[in-house]
Amino acid sequence: MNKLKTLLILGVSSVFLLAACDNGETENSTEAQDDINYSEEVDYTITGIEPGAGITEVSYDTIDSYDNLAGWNLEESSTAGMLAQLDDAIKNEEPIVFTGWVPHHMFIEYDLKMLDDPQNTMGDSEAAHTITRLGLEEDMPSAYEILDAFNWELDDVEKIMYEAENSDVETAASDWMEDNQDKVAEWTENVEEVNGEEIELVTMPWEAEQASAAVMEQVLSDYGYDVTVTEVDPAILFESIAGDSADASVAPALPVTQGHLYDKHEDEVVDLGSNLEGLQNGFVVPEYMDIDSIEDLEPKE
Repeated sequence: MNKLKTLLILGVSSVFLLAACDNGETENSTEAQDDINYSEEVDYTITGIEPGAGITEVSYDTIDSYDNLAGWNLEESSTAGMLAQLDDAIKNEEPIVFTGWVPHHMFIEYDLKMLDDPQNTMGDSEAAHTITRLGLEEDMPSAYEILDAFNWELDDVEKIMYEAENSDVETAASDWMEDNQDKVAEWTENVEEVNGEEIELVTMPWEAEQASAAVMEQVLSDYGYDVTVTEVDPAILFESIAGDSADASVAPALPVTQGHLYDKHEDEVVDLGSNLEGLQNGFVVPEYMDIDSIEDLEPKE
């Protein structure tokens, strides 16, 4: 009996001892996570994209606006370069802070989060707009009607972007149109076909914009237009439409990302309104980084 009692006491003692050890390890792990200086780990650097991109401009404004980003640097790169660095960081579970935006297939491929922006310097949720040159309604009424009716959802764009990773944007756009004939029919209802009229669309060299342009190119082609799509940087996009050297674009993000360019040319273009709601710019990190806000970052000493 005494022997049994001794064994029971030893067993209970072991349970408490193990529980104490587990608690200590959990607390130490939490403390270790809390002790990570992510700002130092990323060398006080935000990984960016092309110098001409609207998100690049607002990123500089954000760095200047937040006191806790004193000493931080925006590393200008390219979209492809930024994504390559993101992929490396994810594979090695390393910290990275980078400029990101919705829609983008990166949010499908990786577990990411956009940091809260209490000062709202990266801008509110915005929309892609359709703009045309002056006089397009009179010169090309069928194209104008289609462009004016064009409207879709973030899920639509992201499906094309995701599929294009394993094919190309034209094929992905064609597949999307095949699966969404009812939506395309809404854009083209009562539109008269033409016979080879030339029209030039301008867009920007980023995936969401390429997806929109690819869909619009195929829709207009199906209605008899000879469509040219030209990729340019945002400033040239507005200048070409304002100067009548291009006809239309479904790419500009307003009112923030390309807002400064729109303000400059507002009287020289026709704004048909939004075709895609819910666009958002921000500083983005992998979900495994234990921060949630721009204010969680630390200044460079």
